[in-house]
Amino acid sequence: MNEKDMVNDYLSVLNSSLSSYGNVISQADNQQLRQALQQIRNTDEQRQYNLYQYAKQKGYYQPAAAAQPNEIQQVRSQLSAPPPQDNQPPQVH
Repeated sequence: MNEKDMVNDYLSVLNSSLSSYGNVISQADNQQLRQALQQIRNTDEQRQYNLYQYAKQKGYYQPAAAAQPNEIQQVRSQLSAPPPQDNQPPQVH
């Protein structure tokens, strides 16, 4: 396995783990467990960012094009919209 494949594989594993941490933390009732998981997640977020920077520098990873201001505003509006009144999930367009 070459370095590019190893870096991309590790980035994929870290990204998956970060998603899982969010799910577990949001359901953890024990405060000590919750704090421990948050610390692990924070460490992995930093590790993921450092590896991402390395991959980008080496040309292993090409980030997506920057979002346009109107696209950013649209996402902000959708995320800050009040919840629906009829207990239905918000519609995604």
